[in-house]
Amino acid sequence: MNEHGHLDGPAEIPPAETLDQRIIHERRIDELSIYERIIPRVLRNMLVISVLLLGPTFWFYRGAGAIGFACGAAVSYVNFQSLTRGVEGLADRIVNQNSPEKGGLIILRFVVRYGLVAAVAYAIFKVSWLAFRGFLWGLCVPVAALMAEAVWEGYTAFRRAS
Repeated sequence: MNEHGHLDGPAEIPPAETLDQRIIHERRIDELSIYERIIPRVLRNMLVISVLLLGPTFWFYRGAGAIGFACGAAVSYVNFQSLTRGVEGLADRIVNQNSPEKGGLIILRFVVRYGLVAAVAYAIFKVSWLAFRGFLWGLCVPVAALMAEAVWEGYTAFRRAS
């Protein structure tokens, strides 16, 4: 020790983790990076499914229904993105006390999301019943995208296991 009570030379770093703890920590980091990739994949799935279902929607409901479906798919895409940002902001606000996110703004986004869906649904319902049916089908696009993601996750889990 020197005169100030500090050690001379490099300090020894005590072993903080055992090998098992290090492996578990690395797996958790890998899992987090896997889950970070899910949201962009679901959003991409929503776009692909919307494009693929536009033809059958036009076939069953004609032009009005296809326009309604496109509006519903667009609203559900924006809604899902907003939900993702809202949940991330809320989690950041809970975990990080000095978060730049304001609590009132987070709640306002949640309310505006539902207001957007209600306003578009009302406008489409007033214009055409077939367009409204297409709109309701468009609102179901996130469910199909999440089901596709579940199938993909199941496939990759079985592929890794074998």
